[in-house]
Amino acid sequence: MMITGRVLGCCELCKRMNLLKHVRKLLRPSERWLQPHSSRYSYCSVSSSHAVSNEHRKTGGSGFSSKLAAGPSFRDFVKNVATGEKGAPDLQEEVEETHPYLPEDSQIGSGRKVYFETYGCQMNVNDTEIAWSILQKKGYLRTSDLAQADVILLVTCSVREKAEQTIWNRLQQLTALKRRRPRSQTPLKIGILGCMAERLKKQLLEREKLVDVLAGPDAYRDLPRLLSVSESGQQAINVLLSLEETYADVMPVQLHPQGRAAFVSIMRGCDNMCSYCIVPFTRGRERSRPLASILQEVRMLSDQGVKEVTLLGQNVNSYRDTSEVQFCSSEPTHMSRGFSSLYKDRKGGLRFSELLERVSRIDPDMRVRFTSPHPKDFPDEVLQLIQERHNICKQIHLPAQSGSTRILQAMRRGYTREAYLELVDHIRSVIPEVSLSSDFIAGFCGETEEDHLQTVSLLREVRYNVGFLFAYSMRKKTHAYHRLQDDVPGEVKQRRLEELIRVFREEAASLNLGLVGSTQLVLVEGVSKRSAAELSGRNDGNVKVIFPNLEDPTDCASGGTAGIKPGDYVQVKVTSASSQSLRGVPLCLSTLKAGSGCTLQGSGDTG
Repeated sequence: MMITGRVLGCCELCKRMNLLKHVRKLLRPSERWLQPHSSRYSYCSVSSSHAVSNEHRKTGGSGFSSKLAAGPSFRDFVKNVATGEKGAPDLQEEVEETHPYLPEDSQIGSGRKVYFETYGCQMNVNDTEIAWSILQKKGYLRTSDLAQADVILLVTCSVREKAEQTIWNRLQQLTALKRRRPRSQTPLKIGILGCMAERLKKQLLEREKLVDVLAGPDAYRDLPRLLSVSESGQQAINVLLSLEETYADVMPVQLHPQGRAAFVSIMRGCDNMCSYCIVPFTRGRERSRPLASILQEVRMLSDQGVKEVTLLGQNVNSYRDTSEVQFCSSEPTHMSRGFSSLYKDRKGGLRFSELLERVSRIDPDMRVRFTSPHPKDFPDEVLQLIQERHNICKQIHLPAQSGSTRILQAMRRGYTREAYLELVDHIRSVIPEVSLSSDFIAGFCGETEEDHLQTVSLLREVRYNVGFLFAYSMRKKTHAYHRLQDDVPGEVKQRRLEELIRVFREEAASLNLGLVGSTQLVLVEGVSKRSAAELSGRNDGNVKVIFPNLEDPTDCASGGTAGIKPGDYVQVKVTSASSQSLRGVPLCLSTLKAGSGCTLQGSGDTG
């Protein structure tokens, strides 16, 4: 029998029945309530329970009501649960863990090996670490060898059609691998996690029948149960979106523990409802992770030697923690000047600036970045904090999407071209050395040649260090799908995209050439992909820097020498540049605090 959305409803019914069972236990008269000395609770007896109905008919229920009034109140039950009194069960815990239709040990991994493939954004990287943390605790093992896997899980993206087509092609390959698996081995299970699981559940399960397990972004806790159900030969699905799930109590397990950079999710979902975007429909409404759990994770990463953390969220700078009473107030959210939103102004909560300030204090030698923000959520307190703290990178992602006010309105972005440029000028006045990156969409619904040229001119006027540019891909469920026409021909989209990429690269190359002759503080990531004789890392502006792997660079702090390794900060003198990277020679090892004040500007115009 296939477990589809309808059967999932049955699973939810089981949970609610379990909850009802515990409530009934609380409402059922206990042994101590029947004892003569407990007159406070002696509102009924075993024998009287059979006579209540007759008495109720005669008196209209007044006798029963008086006995009920003498019994325990709701306060008594709440008190028992709050104080952890024996006999008061943890309802949430039991309901989540109890699945009466599964054997008790069926959710144990028993050494089965899991293979992950991650596609899309950094949020999916973090989702992979969360899913692995959950499965690891249940006894699963992880493998990097596809041939050894008993379970293959693809963490997917639905933002663009090309990303989904990549997954469809991969599923065909994995299905062929599944058919070739010897019968003597454990049957191979294939699962789809993340955005594509929610968006294409019917096609994946019912039409194509390529997968055994589907788990949406808010259902990773349910993975052990879903895999257990699939072991019986059934398909299992849970793509329910949550208004509360942040995985705050799940400590992600890094898939590459030797790495010196990590992602920390601080919020999930998005409320902006841009007309082109599928994210609100695949990841749900915005909800922020409690501050305490974020700080705990960052401290743990610092203890492990991580030298850079990136705070993650679909709309990261709209973070608003309301988990504690002291965070709640009537103070409204402050937006950038000239920006608006489709939703009502939010009040109260601990804001992004306060979170960023506390994270930056944990480790002075750890870089802090954040992505992906919305331009509307850059109040002055955030900009001033970035300028003041040496370990908060002077790099801001500022997605524009278009340079045309008419197209921005169709996209429901909440700002005009003029407001965006005013924000850019304000950011550069507060943070003079800031590096900017952005997102752009070519060929959105109704885009004319004039609209396109305005985007080209925005690229030239702002001059971004890093850019992410794509042709528009219409997504079902979005506002654009229901209200707009995808009327720009594919070949026109591609031509406009190529022109945007060319202009971006020209401006980025000019910016990077302006850094030739300067000294950049680089966090070493590892060996360069193109040459084992070279190392690569990133500077404060998130631009890649490549330099020779010298055995004995000078240690600036001590005057001694030491070999360069991942996680080291190195002063690199830039000798050449392209639109994508810088090249240079290492001068000495350094620290973040010591190196942050000694970056020297080159002779070129940095814009």
